[in-house]
Amino acid sequence: MCFIIHPQGMSADAHLQPQVDFLKGQIHRKHPGATNLKTLHLPEELQMAARSIIHGAQVNRLTERAQSLTNFLWSRKRAVENPTLRKKAVSLERELWEKRVGWLCSDSLADRIRTRVFSELRRTTYHWTPMKYDEELGVVYMAARMAGSYAAVRRAMNEIKKRDPSFAPQSLLDFGSGLGTVVWASHSCWGDTLKEMVCVDSSGPMNILAERLLKGDDEQVEPHIKQVYFRQFLPVSPKVQFDLVVAAFTLSELPSVKEREDVVHTLWRKTSSYLVLVENGTREGHQMLMEARDTLLKKQEQTLHDTRAASVFAPCPHEAMCPKLAAKHITPCNFQQLYKPLPQPRVSANDQAIEKFSYLILTRTEPAEAETEGVDWARLIAPVQRRTRHVHCRMCCPDGQLQHLVVTARKHSRDVYRCARSSDWGDKVPIIPNKKLR
Repeated sequence: MCFIIHPQGMSADAHLQPQVDFLKGQIHRKHPGATNLKTLHLPEELQMAARSIIHGAQVNRLTERAQSLTNFLWSRKRAVENPTLRKKAVSLERELWEKRVGWLCSDSLADRIRTRVFSELRRTTYHWTPMKYDEELGVVYMAARMAGSYAAVRRAMNEIKKRDPSFAPQSLLDFGSGLGTVVWASHSCWGDTLKEMVCVDSSGPMNILAERLLKGDDEQVEPHIKQVYFRQFLPVSPKVQFDLVVAAFTLSELPSVKEREDVVHTLWRKTSSYLVLVENGTREGHQMLMEARDTLLKKQEQTLHDTRAASVFAPCPHEAMCPKLAAKHITPCNFQQLYKPLPQPRVSANDQAIEKFSYLILTRTEPAEAETEGVDWARLIAPVQRRTRHVHCRMCCPDGQLQHLVVTARKHSRDVYRCARSSDWGDKVPIIPNKKLR
């Protein structure tokens, strides 16, 4: 076995670290697990088109309405399922009857209790309503969410681009395409290799706005990105597949677990290589993605047109239950991306914003990244805390456990320490399992 040779004065512990070449010739800050991006800007053509549309729409109180819509979408929850509602009603009714032990039972008392139960349910139950976008609300959404959505999707796609550099998709399906930000993010990743991009959204006004953005808000010119086709329904044939399938901020617009499961199965049938799902970085968003993960890993369809099984590509380094869902206090597994928002009144051109999001990438293909023997990769699930000669890393590990690791050059080798120090929330970091040496 070979060992790393350390500078004079380093402790003997460091000499016991096996030498593992996980850097693959890269410098430490660009190690194979580093997938974070610097501050993202909307493509210039998209930004100019959006500003033209917003200026022409003359929406009253746009900045205020954009902030209100952002807050509403961030706080959005899943609709309460009927079995959950019934269980809650039974529990409330039992509780009210117990408070009236010894009272004479009568029809009027039973009626009063039922009325109280219905009143309490109306007061405490989240009232989910579908979003319906007309042109004006579409413009408000453009001002509120387009730049942030683009940043989240672009960051998620960078995981594929960095770790599978040979992947060159020719076809894309974007389900719940909205303003078409997935097309722009995909084009910024893979450019003209994409020959067919199908955008599916049930909202006609949103599809029209997306087309206007592609044409720079000028009907007379060719679209900036060609071969983009807009539909209001998914392609019917189960045999039609796309290299890349994306659903960004879409699962939260479906009213039930059953509908989300059906859509996820449908999207997986359409997937030839990668399926990318993105949601808000809230507890609700994360849990919807974990529902989708369980659907594809554990609930196989009876009729399979493509027998290649699903495997998790990112962000999870394992396929066990999410340890964050098993914790006593559930917190979402989320990440963040800096971006430049669309310039608006009272928003400085130099301002930066943070998009906090959760994502899930599943694949049918074997990973193109070469595995290095003797090294595991864990996902950083919180900001790295850099201190003098050590860093604190909170990670989700390949064994399905959460770990807080204090990394030092003395204990973990100079290369691991420098990689950890130059990494940040969302990156993967190398872990070399300790081995007892004879």
